[in-house]
Amino acid sequence: MAYKISDACVACGACKDACPVEAIMEGDVYSIADSCIDCGTCADTCPAGAISEG
Repeated sequence: MAYKISDACVACGACKDACPVEAIMEGDVYSIADSCIDCGTCADTCPAGAISEG
């Protein structure tokens, strides 16, 4: 199941730095590319709790 980043994202970059396959894309709010391997590292790292399985 793919992970999604919600509007609670504060664009801190923690998820981007933690992603082992560089699937986090920067923007006003970050997003997750199709290359995501569903490892959950981004969700575990997010201090805002903005990433969940969706």
